[in-house]
Amino acid sequence: MKSRRKIAAAIAFVVIMALASQAQWVAVARAVSGRIQQMQQKNANGPGGYDVATVVIEAPAQKVYDTAIQRLQAHSGQVKVIEQNARKRVVAFTNGTQTASLQANMLGDKLTQLVVASTLDPAEPSATSFVVKSIQNVCTELKVECTVESD
Repeated sequence: MKSRRKIAAAIAFVVIMALASQAQWVAVARAVSGRIQQMQQKNANGPGGYDVATVVIEAPAQKVYDTAIQRLQAHSGQVKVIEQNARKRVVAFTNGTQTASLQANMLGDKLTQLVVASTLDPAEPSATSFVVKSIQNVCTELKVECTVESD
């Protein structure tokens, strides 16, 4: 009987600690919500490099993904979807010169990390504005304020 109480107490403690840990993580994610962060690297010796932007949005991942798809379809004259995976919430698109991929990652029931990435070619103009604009369009449609983080 005493051993069952100890086991039950141990299980309760582990569950409470796990929930507290998750709650703290979600609180941190919400604290950075709406901040578009970007990372870029060009290969000076030839083709290659990347441009990545991320933002945490207080909205369900499926809604963020669906909104991104709707935005891309609404601008089909300027942007073309070249690949789409609804199960993974990933879509690749191009404006004819630059190509990017977008992924909506679920962080919680109503918390999503939106990642947009593109490759860079030193001979081509930077895709930075294309990548950031993609995120800002989704934020605008979801009525979420997103701002670009400055250095």
